[in-house]
Amino acid sequence: MAARTGEELFELEARQEPRLVKALEMVAPGTALRDGLDNIVHARTGGLIVIGEPEELAFMLSGGIKLDVDYAPALLYQVAKMDGAITLNANATKILWANVQLMPDPTIHSQETGTRHRTAERVSKQTEALVVAISQRRDVVSLYVDGAKYILVEIPVVLAKANQALATLDKYRTRLDQVSTRLTALEFEGGATLHDVLTVLQRAELVTRMAVEIERYIVELGTEGRLIEMQLDETMVGTTADRAALLRDYIVDAHEDSFASALDQLARLAHQDLLDFGRLAELLGHDRKLNTLDYPVSPRGYRTLGRIPRLPKLVVTEIVREFGRLEELLAATDVELESVEGVGEIRAKDIREGLRRLQEINLVDRYLQT
Repeated sequence: MAARTGEELFELEARQEPRLVKALEMVAPGTALRDGLDNIVHARTGGLIVIGEPEELAFMLSGGIKLDVDYAPALLYQVAKMDGAITLNANATKILWANVQLMPDPTIHSQETGTRHRTAERVSKQTEALVVAISQRRDVVSLYVDGAKYILVEIPVVLAKANQALATLDKYRTRLDQVSTRLTALEFEGGATLHDVLTVLQRAELVTRMAVEIERYIVELGTEGRLIEMQLDETMVGTTADRAALLRDYIVDAHEDSFASALDQLARLAHQDLLDFGRLAELLGHDRKLNTLDYPVSPRGYRTLGRIPRLPKLVVTEIVREFGRLEELLAATDVELESVEGVGEIRAKDIREGLRRLQEINLVDRYLQT
């Protein structure tokens, strides 16, 4: 299985709502909490469970039975037979109270009609707790996080959605590889235009967004999502690093702050803006009214050098700093390349060989795609 880098995992997590993802992880299949919830659903007793810091919840608790015992699925099922709510500590390792009445602020607006779900929504708006409401009649489990409601879907349904999303991702990735191969060839030939660059950038972002959607499904599937996760890892390998290198290659202002800002803005772009090449050109520092089809551009070389095996990022940065553009690197003498800090004679030969192979592989790929 192709493992994701730390940067790729961090970005996937950052693009999702962290608290909802954490909630889904807690109730995913294979967890002790999910076992307890499933028992309640099957028994049709219904239930209201609050998971949070005891100190934060204390002010709204009334009556009930203080347990403060280690969590167990069977015990959760037993205490759910009582009418009141159940409270668990923040990591759901202890059952603190049972049969307790929750007294959230009644002035907090709620869109729910049932007493149990209305209370759940208000508690989630008033505190940072995860609130789980289990409908007695409809076998529906609803999660409330920061006032937002998320209904757990049956595993076969989630699996079907995940597989459909994987098929779409595979098509997106194939198209990304095609336009990326074309751009690399044009870079070596010195014939790349801004339109070519934006096409790759757009496709890379679409692939990343689809991966984030599948990542949510994987979290919700828990132990049932291992195969989906393996397929996602295989499909996404290298995408995040390539997209970042593409930005570094073509952003007008090459300072680190500008790069980080552009990367953040790209992730936050509305879907409609992502389809607008004028907006993407603006993100790279160009006039959005620029004719991207006729505007020639030249890469700094981050993306190409990043594909050479065993070439450290610091060395890539030094090479780009020394030569400025890929075309200058390709025209450099062996002595000039060897003199770059961190390169030397042996690494210079590896770089030359790597660049030559990239050109050859790219020519074959372009031939096969025509």
